[in-house]
Amino acid sequence: MEAIILAGGFGTRIQSVLSDVPKPMAPVCGKPFLYYILQSLVQQKIERIILAVGYKNEVIINYFGYKFQSAELIYSVEDEPLGTGGGIRKALDLTVEKQVLIINGDTYFDLSISELNQFHSNGNFDLTMCLKPMERFDRYGTVTVDQNRVSGMKEKQPCDSGFINGGVYLINREIIESIQAGSKFSFEKDFLEREVHRLKFGAYISDNYFIDIGIPADYEKAQSDFGDRGL
Repeated sequence: MEAIILAGGFGTRIQSVLSDVPKPMAPVCGKPFLYYILQSLVQQKIERIILAVGYKNEVIINYFGYKFQSAELIYSVEDEPLGTGGGIRKALDLTVEKQVLIINGDTYFDLSISELNQFHSNGNFDLTMCLKPMERFDRYGTVTVDQNRVSGMKEKQPCDSGFINGGVYLINREIIESIQAGSKFSFEKDFLEREVHRLKFGAYISDNYFIDIGIPADYEKAQSDFGDRGL
């Protein structure tokens, strides 16, 4: 299996605690946040990783080069911001397999890729979305689930409990390939929300460790969490 990591984020909301680097390069316990995502993939036998980069891409390329441990690193460079969907579509041209793992470069979700792959195959899904159960939150939208399938998505609002999108997907490439390369669009808003009732979206639910470094409080939390976990 191969993976696409969306690593072009500006890090606007954490600029107050982050130097002028792409968000996935935010330092956590002495290493870029992206390092831990790559390490997790390599540990689970992913050997080909496409990094969808844009803003200050040279920082990422210069740091990691074209090899990370046993994995080949390939760069899909956006000359202008294409949005998460456009970034995925452009990077898809560099993939070769029928199914592709997609990961947000500012989230870490401790998942078993082999279990995810089996769930996806057994359900014959077009796309499987990895969901995290969460309580008392207001910075995430919620995902509704009906018998292992995603049945809908709701806007951000205060919520006592629910499932959030964990930023990890396993997709069948043909569902994206029909979109013209170079298109600018949001994967979440313009694709997932529009296609959820037409395509078959699986809901892979895991209560394993999850963190999103998109705001200063959670970026600081990652520092202590990753140290405690010995990552």
